[in-house]
Amino acid sequence: MQILNILIMAILVYVLAWMQKSYKSFTNRVFTGLGLGVVFGVSMQVFYGQGSDIIASTLQWTNIIGSGYVSLLKMIVIPLIMVSIASSVINAEESENSSIAKMSTTIIGILLVTCGIAALISVFTSLAFNLSAEGLISGAKEAARMSYLEGKAGAVSNTSSLIEQIVGIIPNNPFKAMTGAGNNSTIGVVIFSALVGVATRKIKKKDKKTFELIQNATNAAQAVVLKLVQMVLGLTPYGVLALMTKVCASSNFVEISRLGNFVVATYVALALMFGVHLVMIMLCGVSPVIFLKKGWTVLTFAFTSRTSAGTIPMNIDCQTKKLGVPNSIASMSAGIGATVGQNGCGGVYPAMLAVMIATATGINVLEPAFFVKLVIVVMIASLGGAGIGGGATIAALIVLPIMGLPIELVGLLIAIEPILDQGRTALNVSGAMATGVVTAKLLGSLDKEVYNDGEGKAVLNRG
Repeated sequence: MQILNILIMAILVYVLAWMQKSYKSFTNRVFTGLGLGVVFGVSMQVFYGQGSDIIASTLQWTNIIGSGYVSLLKMIVIPLIMVSIASSVINAEESENSSIAKMSTTIIGILLVTCGIAALISVFTSLAFNLSAEGLISGAKEAARMSYLEGKAGAVSNTSSLIEQIVGIIPNNPFKAMTGAGNNSTIGVVIFSALVGVATRKIKKKDKKTFELIQNATNAAQAVVLKLVQMVLGLTPYGVLALMTKVCASSNFVEISRLGNFVVATYVALALMFGVHLVMIMLCGVSPVIFLKKGWTVLTFAFTSRTSAGTIPMNIDCQTKKLGVPNSIASMSAGIGATVGQNGCGGVYPAMLAVMIATATGINVLEPAFFVKLVIVVMIASLGGAGIGGGATIAALIVLPIMGLPIELVGLLIAIEPILDQGRTALNVSGAMATGVVTAKLLGSLDKEVYNDGEGKAVLNRG
């Protein structure tokens, strides 16, 4: 049966390849891959049963496509951020270069404020759904998970003070940051690349020949990396097919139904926060409908892949080519947004857990002392979130102890973590994209002609 399943996957891959050769639009291919993945994954659960060894062995092979694609995306994240930001600073006009500090502070400010709003929404959503941790019982799997989380919480508590988090954003070893090691590696690369660009510009005044040499080399590197990005993004339909197959074939729908109230409440909070992003866009005087239409493919991949960092290349590509955001702002908002102020993982999730636990222990979450502290703590904790799967867990392990709450609920929700993480990641990426558009509009650098263009500058129709 495993061979049959692999054959079916091969046929589905062939269908997508045929669509590409037939010049079907990139968006249509992505959503076709999404639909085929859902049907194939659910079908395996129906025929073989949840947790079947046949499903597990089949996914080992299909994961070659899904995990391989995600790995390719992560491979190009750091080079893309480095060359994009360095090139933008080096090639900027004097007036633009002087606004780099304003650009970065605006981006971080918007991300933190929206993270605080996400926490507020989560508090009221939790109360509306009467969420409470009372009565939840830990099973063997959750207990094993708790042993791991307790050790993780100890490490987090030793290294996550406000001062250490702020200082930790500054890369003390840029080469280590380039490897992707650590929660703040992405923002570390952003800072280092911007400083390299600024230093290069200072050379221009004393040694114009050296400046031009570095400028040409940086532009050449950017051209190569952007071509590599285009090549990798062309594989998106296949990656979505494999990733969605894994999600639907491996999800424990029994456990999901048992904690269905929490799942529904989470997605209501995520939807409301997504609406906030659209309102932000509208208040800037540009169409939220266009933002949604042009960003939908990026959000779809974020949903299926569950990686904010892995979505950075698609995020930057969409902002610059379809939404009219300058490359410097797009690179910073996507890069910083994958680490700081994540609205889903850093805002909605830890705030909702805090309310559930506080309610179960008799705390009035609407008391100003608790309410205000929770929002502030969530915003601070979001400074250290990771751009990969598990960032929400890290955020929760920072927020709950500071609020004086136990961390057991983090382990108890392990069964439904994947389905929650899909929506959270999509919201993270939406927040980063919206931040890029809003920042560009506030700084007067948004290209409205590109934004309002129905087709965008470059749609990957032929991948």
